Amino acid sequence: MEHRKLAFIGAGNMSRSLISGLIQSGYPADSIIAANPSRPKLDALAADFGIRTTQSNAEAANWAQALVLAVKPQMMAAMLGELLASGLRFEGKLLISIAAGISVARLQHLAGGHDNIVRTMPNTPSLLGLGMTGLYARPQISQADRDYCQQMMAAVGKTLWVAEEDGINQVIAAAGSAPAYFFLFMEAMAEEAQKRGFSAEEARLLVQQTALGAAQMVAANPGLTLAQLRAQVTSKGGTTAEAIRSFQHNQLERLVGDAMAAAVARARELETQL
Repeated sequence: MEHRKLAFIGAGNMSRSLISGLIQSGYPADSIIAANPSRPKLDALAADFGIRTTQSNAEAANWAQALVLAVKPQMMAAMLGELLASGLRFEGKLLISIAAGISVARLQHLAGGHDNIVRTMPNTPSLLGLGMTGLYARPQISQADRDYCQQMMAAVGKTLWVAEEDGINQVIAAAGSAPAYFFLFMEAMAEEAQKRGFSAEEARLLVQQTALGAAQMVAANPGLTLAQLRAQVTSKGGTTAEAIRSFQHNQLERLVGDAMAAAVARARELETQL
């Protein structure tokens, strides 16, 4: 991977996960800087990874060749406005957004017309190196910049490019928000297991180990469809078949479709507000 001078504007959990993945993959610590208003997160990053830190966004941005815009979406306009007001010019720099709800066109406007921007959408399992990140770039973005962004996000999981920017909203529905869907399903299962006599600890163990095993079976069998994997554990007339029949009778597929559509609708709504 190309080792550009890389700045993280914002030092939250996603920045930390990306920095950790990059360092583990061999990215030099002295080529990374993190900027944050307060010291505690910066001190922890410096202690754990040996990177540079600063409380000045402008200092980090001026030093860097590539900037990861890792502030909260509602803070993006103020942050980029302050950088422009400081006299910073983005020419020659690559901007990488990990913020939901802010389009490339909006980012370009906030950055004073600068258009060398890649938009990404990682999800929270990136904190464990098991993330799923969607990426989007306009056609004029160079292959070198695309490769750099993909390799960065690959340090914390899998990646998928989308051809149209609205694909990022679809990624939000299918991956960005999706860990919470599984948590909700697991929560419901664990609560029901407790009603059936298991302790909270026992119920969690049953559910989390089963979820982990199921995910590993999917990953270990790329030649099988999800439907085929389900069929393999669903004996005709058995207990699993009856549980699946109940899910389908209650229109689980429709519930999932409605939930994902709601996530996309909200993502599009946010793009008009931020």
